[in-house]
Amino acid sequence: MKEFRFRIIVILAALGLGVYLLFPTYADYQNSKEITQTLSVFSDSVKKVTPTISEADLDNMVELKEETIRVSDPSIKEAREKRIKLGLDLQGGMYLVMEVNTSELLMHLAKDADKTFEDLLALSEQEAIETSADIVTILAQKLQENNIRLSRYFGSIREDDAEIIDRLKDQELDAVTRAVEVIGNRVNQYGVSEPSIQKQGARRIIVELPGVAKEEEAKKLLEGSALLQFTMVKDANFSVPLMNSIDGILAKSLTADTTAASDDSVDVADMTEAEFNAAHPFFAIARISAQSPEPFVKEDDKAKVLNYLERPEVKNVIPDNVEFKFSAKPAFTQDGINYFTLFLLNKTPELTGGVVDAQANISPETTEPIVNMQMNPEASREWARITGANINKRCAIVLDGFVYQAPNIIGKIPGGRSQISGMDDMDEAKLMEIVLKAGALPASVTIIEERTVGPSLGQDSINQGLNSTLIGFFFVAVFMLIYYKKAGSIADVALGFTIIFIMGILAAFHATLTLPGIAGIILTIGMAVDANVLIFERIREEMGTGKTVKASIESGYLNSYSAIFDSNITTFFIGIILYQFGSGPIQGFALTLMIGIVCSLFSALVVTRVIFDLMVFKGTKVNIG
Repeated sequence: MKEFRFRIIVILAALGLGVYLLFPTYADYQNSKEITQTLSVFSDSVKKVTPTISEADLDNMVELKEETIRVSDPSIKEAREKRIKLGLDLQGGMYLVMEVNTSELLMHLAKDADKTFEDLLALSEQEAIETSADIVTILAQKLQENNIRLSRYFGSIREDDAEIIDRLKDQELDAVTRAVEVIGNRVNQYGVSEPSIQKQGARRIIVELPGVAKEEEAKKLLEGSALLQFTMVKDANFSVPLMNSIDGILAKSLTADTTAASDDSVDVADMTEAEFNAAHPFFAIARISAQSPEPFVKEDDKAKVLNYLERPEVKNVIPDNVEFKFSAKPAFTQDGINYFTLFLLNKTPELTGGVVDAQANISPETTEPIVNMQMNPEASREWARITGANINKRCAIVLDGFVYQAPNIIGKIPGGRSQISGMDDMDEAKLMEIVLKAGALPASVTIIEERTVGPSLGQDSINQGLNSTLIGFFFVAVFMLIYYKKAGSIADVALGFTIIFIMGILAAFHATLTLPGIAGIILTIGMAVDANVLIFERIREEMGTGKTVKASIESGYLNSYSAIFDSNITTFFIGIILYQFGSGPIQGFALTLMIGIVCSLFSALVVTRVIFDLMVFKGTKVNIG
């Protein structure tokens, strides 16, 4: 018996480790069942107490209750973190295809971009969309067709077009790579488990977010470019006359467009609403109050204001060094209508980026959510200079093209610490913290495809996958039992060990289980008995020659090694190739297949051999069928 002790200890240790690693998965399943039942009872009780409660409010209360339950018991969180993770196809979540706007990157890289460049870039972008070709190559061709050297807009005059094109392509590729990294940082800080983020083609990024419940919040997190700028606000003595000029020009141009007439000599107080709208089309939708030098615009009128500002006759009166930007949040709400502030800012920001840390907190003075920012040393010095030189002036904090704050500078700010307020709640403040800490995207990204997998579909997939696994295991086990009798039961025991080993390894490495992964496990179940079939047939042949049972078992295993290793090693190499060059689902299949091959070999060559040796040692009859 001593000769088997080491092998028995190894087998029991592997089995115990597998069960230990799988226990958190079982515990999480039980916890989820209990929490679901508790939430169901809670939801019913809330409906009874407040029958008129809306679905949205009920969902918020249930979500808060679930968070309270999970936070109150650390073991629930620990089990969830250590369980076998489920992929998008099993758990539900979001599937997004995002495209990096490389034309925007080229616009930023261009020096002294004029209308010719803008027009050619727009044509190149349209052609790139239609043909899926590289926008750098298309733009270079169009510039060359117009006898314009690339050094006119990129690089130095000593560089030829080929050198500039190569560098721009590298920068384009780097922009997509950086976008993948930034998106990955944001997703990880957001708390999504097992996300899948990978490049597709030249400009596209595939993002899979399993288990994400707040789709709009996640999309906002991913699309934000996190371009933080500190820009001076123009004084009222500059902005108001400019808006008066815009209003007058619009009154004349719109009157010509509609062939209507307006009488500017009539006092504003005596005008009807229709007369005021005709005489002052800009101020009709961008109202200035006595309390603020900036106009307020209804949410529904924002697009109309932007359309007015893009009219050629209006752009002619707006200086090149200023621009209008809306506030990120409504300044106030009246009669259920949101009003946004329209700011006039310097076009060139005083400071861009430079944030190295951000922290969402509650302001002790106002009890409102805020985000405290810490700048790097270079930005801190620049920020101290800017604030020191602009005391009693307003500086707008602009993130992704929207003004979050426009505070008055009351003194020099050393140390690089700043603060953003104006968020509705801590969730929004936390999102801003994540975006600022994760870094800015090199160019904006756009979601061009979105698919949401519901939890019910995921549960159906889980059930079908489990059923397939159980059915496959059942038929294989029954076949081995019928055909090989007692030896078949040994193979079935080894097959059970194999599945425990596979799942334990997946849990140990926090792997993500997907439908293709389940397919790999099912394939492993079928392949796992291959080695046993080869061994049993060789043992049967050896026993047919008159050898003893012990000698037949030793010869059967020894003579089967070459065929077993050859078949499994070649399959393992295929798994490596699939994992190396395949995408997410294919990698999941390849991973479980490779793990399954190793586990099935251990079960077939070690577990079954120990059982056979023990049977021979105890004198138990070995029946090969």
